[in-house]
Amino acid sequence: MLALWAVLTLTAALYSAWLGYGGRALAATLTAFALLFLVMLLFAARGVDSRLAARFGAGSGYLLGVAVFLVCLIYLFGTNTFAWTRAAAVAGLVFVPLALAALAKQKPPGAWEDFLIIVSIWLTVKFSPSHWFWPYPGGRLAYVFTVLLCVNVALASFVLLRCVNGVGYSIGWSGHWSFSIVASFLVFGCIAIPLGQAMHFIEFAPQWSQWKSLPFLSLGILFFTAWPEEFLFRGLLQNMLSRASHSELAGWWTASVLFGFAHITNMGFPNWRYVVLASIAGFFYGWTWRKTGSIFASALVHAAVDITWHFLFRTV
Repeated sequence: MLALWAVLTLTAALYSAWLGYGGRALAATLTAFALLFLVMLLFAARGVDSRLAARFGAGSGYLLGVAVFLVCLIYLFGTNTFAWTRAAAVAGLVFVPLALAALAKQKPPGAWEDFLIIVSIWLTVKFSPSHWFWPYPGGRLAYVFTVLLCVNVALASFVLLRCVNGVGYSIGWSGHWSFSIVASFLVFGCIAIPLGQAMHFIEFAPQWSQWKSLPFLSLGILFFTAWPEEFLFRGLLQNMLSRASHSELAGWWTASVLFGFAHITNMGFPNWRYVVLASIAGFFYGWTWRKTGSIFASALVHAAVDITWHFLFRTV
């Protein structure tokens, strides 16, 4: 995981330099990105969360929260964008979920505090003024930084503080995963492509001129869209709903529908065609997560769907 982190971070640094960025602002931005991304990847290595919990107990969650806030201050001061209102807003995004998780510490997973944390994280990514939180460089990294912040907060709240089991936050592989991933992707494609064309939502339009950017865009989709969404909607939401309802089937279907409705504002409100296709996609992502027990497996299916859509189809 450290090697993967080093390669991806170095690539980001070289690409930024190639674009002409430099100086103190770039150094602060890369430092903040590297540290937040390090936590996101390192927790996917086997045993990291259990070792931290064994050594620091519930305090590991608070320590991570404080560390995330300090990283945000590095970014704000380093890019000369510090403002008390901005710092206070970031503090709220970090410490309010931690306070809710601490409030539910003695409750079983699926308490109302858990769902409130999940909703607050989703609202932060979906509707927060991310360009205001992360103004440098020109708001271009606002979405990435918001996602990284929210993933770090979710890890502190649920993995360290709440110690929720069955999330599947790990990068690994098992013998039966290949079938589950490939089958989920192919069956969903056989359903979604004809349905999307019949609904006049997509049309076949390969972007041959963009194939050179395929490796970089694929990594971006995997780590900053598919992985965080699978963590939130499958590892946390579907997990919590299944526990609260005492039914894996109910949790699976409910989380899939909610995943679909989470896309209702995409490309215009209300976009019911997007809701329908995203709900079906959520059904297959949830099935993959259930079969493999890992958000990495469902994230691979999720990323494959998004990459195929981006390069082979055009939204009508």
